[in-house]
Amino acid sequence: MQGNWQGKQVLVTGADGFIGSHLAETLVNAGAQVRALVQYNSFNSWGWLDQSPQADDMEIISGDIRDPFLCQTICKGMDTVFHLAALIAIPYSYIAPGSYVDTNVTGTLNMVQAARDQNVRRFMHTSTSETYGTARYVPIDEKHPMQPQSPYSASKIGADAMAMSYYLAFETPVTIARPFNTYGPRQSARAVIPTIIGQIAAGQSQIQLGDTSPTRDFNYVADTCDGMMALMASDNTIGESVNISSNYEISVQDTLDLIKRLMDSNVEFIQDPQRLRPKDSEVFRLWGDNSKLIELTGYRPTTSLEIGLKKTIDWFTQPQNLQAYKTGLYNV
Repeated sequence: MQGNWQGKQVLVTGADGFIGSHLAETLVNAGAQVRALVQYNSFNSWGWLDQSPQADDMEIISGDIRDPFLCQTICKGMDTVFHLAALIAIPYSYIAPGSYVDTNVTGTLNMVQAARDQNVRRFMHTSTSETYGTARYVPIDEKHPMQPQSPYSASKIGADAMAMSYYLAFETPVTIARPFNTYGPRQSARAVIPTIIGQIAAGQSQIQLGDTSPTRDFNYVADTCDGMMALMASDNTIGESVNISSNYEISVQDTLDLIKRLMDSNVEFIQDPQRLRPKDSEVFRLWGDNSKLIELTGYRPTTSLEIGLKKTIDWFTQPQNLQAYKTGLYNV
């Protein structure tokens, strides 16, 4: 855990999601008073917080960051805001790009305006390595050009710019965290690591994937959360965009081979055309430079890929967890 969080009033948006639920739990364990925003729905579902033993120690609010009045309400009395709520599925952004602008750009505007109005002490906006697009050089540092290779990426570039504009125009204490490819328990089924593990765990003899040649910089979810908390614990990061990465790349094919070894599987790989991105939209290489994170905070990730994959496999192969995933269905 990074920093002293005892008794601090902390808001986490997107707390029902993969990274958000882990971050909210980590903050509770660190002694923070956590207000968790989950997306409103008629099923009274809190997403992954429904399974969280720490949920009873959070103030859970259902709502939507597209509503500026709600954003004002949830920011009242908060010391620190971790803004993670977003639409993140790249394939769906090809189908419904307008919804990504509404949630990711306008939603971020609503949140950073509320943070300004409510005098929030620190505000973290969550970006993504997808904003960089295919690496023009490696490792990718924070000076790398932005390349909107998908509507999702474009919406996050817009959201990043909106958040940073509030620092430059109004001195709102904004920090942009730019995680590279986070993985671990609870990750969306559309992501490559859960796709591989889920299909093997379900007993399928053939693995359906898209292109296996791209490389990724994978980061275990606990390291991503610790990196976010380290950014908010340091005043050096105000007004900065900072990568959270492992400074290591591996191809999807080599990741598949590693998971097969760890799961003692001899499954066959088959390319599924519907999982392929449009040619100019595929991000072929991601390898993040984490030297700025280390310099500003002293934090560096501690979980090796093999150890992180073992923890992820252990979680996904528990029947009660695997049944939450429709492993035979590709859903954008």
